Amino acid sequence: MDFELFMQFLINGIALGSLYALIAIGYTIIYGVVQLINFAHGEFFMVAAFITMWGVFRYQIPWYFSFAIAVVVVVGLGLLVDRGVYRPLREQKTSSFIGAISVSFLLQNLFVVLFTSRAKPFPHPEILDQVLNYGTVALPVVNIFIVAVSIILFTLLFILVLYTDVGRAMRAISKDIEVAQLMGINHNRIIAFAFILSTTFAAVGAFMYCSKFPYVDPFTGVIPGLKAFIGAVMGGIGSIPGAMVGGFILGMGEIMIVAFFPDLTAFRDIIAYIILILFLLFRPGGIFNVRMREEKV
Repeated sequence: MDFELFMQFLINGIALGSLYALIAIGYTIIYGVVQLINFAHGEFFMVAAFITMWGVFRYQIPWYFSFAIAVVVVVGLGLLVDRGVYRPLREQKTSSFIGAISVSFLLQNLFVVLFTSRAKPFPHPEILDQVLNYGTVALPVVNIFIVAVSIILFTLLFILVLYTDVGRAMRAISKDIEVAQLMGINHNRIIAFAFILSTTFAAVGAFMYCSKFPYVDPFTGVIPGLKAFIGAVMGGIGSIPGAMVGGFILGMGEIMIVAFFPDLTAFRDIIAYIILILFLLFRPGGIFNVRMREEKV
């Protein structure tokens, strides 16, 4: 493989890894605070994509207004699901797990009924379709956009978690929710804030993913949601740095499999699921070796 082709794969891997990392953070924020794997995260992703698409094509409003509305809708939906489903089941781990899966299937099937299962084009700024050429290396503008937005959001999230009162409260609840309550922390309010963060990351991830792969259907969130979950487990679910590292490694690994082992391209999803099983069996704490109720946020 020549250098130019390797650089092309590297650029694509960085962009895909950034996407998976961004979506994986949504899983890990919720797990770090509530010890719940929110399997509806991929469906929040899908809802954001659909609302953005619907606003542009149905009401002819600019994409940025439509996306802003999508963020508000998805945040509201996340808070509603937390209040109506997860909070009543919070002390029943098995029931909350089943509840999360049920919400996922409910949203998928609801959007099949409302919009059919046919894929629809996703609206995005035309500038994201442009490609910058450096010799024989093509640099899609959408990849620059994905990486730049991801870096900005990662930085803002670290500042929030490490240097603000709400971030300290999130870390306190992550370590020991009972002690945090004794310290006067309103755990329900902090958990609600965690859902706001998580669903916002899902919405931003949806816009960037669907700008790179410009279609949307009721199952759009399934594969990126599962891949992001695998990335979160690889890094150590509950760890924000772990989600970033795990998602990035998975995305980069997928592209490099295509680059160096083209005969295995059809198996890259299967390989990802095998990696998930191996981590659960031999390294359940992930790369960062996260333990229950220790530093996960």
